[in-house]
Amino acid sequence: MARFPLQAAVKLKTVTDARPPHISPEEWELRVQLAALYRIVDRMGWSLLIFNHITVRLPGPDHHFLINPYGLMYHEVKASNLVKIDIKGNKLDDSPWDVNPAGFLIHSTIHEHVPEAICVIHTHTREGLAVSMKKSGLRNNNFYSAMLFDHVAYHDFEGITVRDDEKERMVKSIGLKPLVILRNHGLLAHGRTIPEAWARMLTLQWACEAQCTADALQGESIEVTREATINSTRSASLFANQPVCGEDTFSALMRDLDRTDSSYRT
Repeated sequence: MARFPLQAAVKLKTVTDARPPHISPEEWELRVQLAALYRIVDRMGWSLLIFNHITVRLPGPDHHFLINPYGLMYHEVKASNLVKIDIKGNKLDDSPWDVNPAGFLIHSTIHEHVPEAICVIHTHTREGLAVSMKKSGLRNNNFYSAMLFDHVAYHDFEGITVRDDEKERMVKSIGLKPLVILRNHGLLAHGRTIPEAWARMLTLQWACEAQCTADALQGESIEVTREATINSTRSASLFANQPVCGEDTFSALMRDLDRTDSSYRT
């Protein structure tokens, strides 16, 4: 897979934010985008109470990243209450909130070992979990999955992800692929920017939804040829390989949030 320049934050076309003076402009931009993504994921029905995580790695050599406060619902996440932690899970601010150990292990592993993983999204949607339970995994026979040829990695289920010894196996399973189906567990996507990670997860989620819907219907599904799948993935890559991947749609969703509840910016 081709490698691209890292872009931790892209300045989106949204309303102006009031940034606290002790937080750098670049970190605040990432905080606002990440808080927005939590709200967007919740609106789309992908959240699971206080569980699951979306993280973003902050600029710099220390691999510091932001994660949701363990105990808050996704619609309660704001730019200011995101928790900053280091690669070992130590809090780097005075947040009163804890961090979920399972979420920390999965996300810290990817942020540390996959250079292009600036943003990491992990979900437990019904459709994602259902596909992860199937031996065949995701089939490339619908419009969305056809765009993901050779883009999806698989990692076998080893129980709740809290053991350090699983890190090495997880890194080996993922390689450089931007999407992961965690067997018997759920979905994961990463990207060079928050909008890119979201766009990738959106495609994977929609692919799983289409597969689950088709499998529930009577009759044999139509297969897609390998050539058509490769062509679909190549065509999609013309857009996906741009540094601004997902930016326009993500900006539109942020504007939609602003019309109804802009508290995520505070």
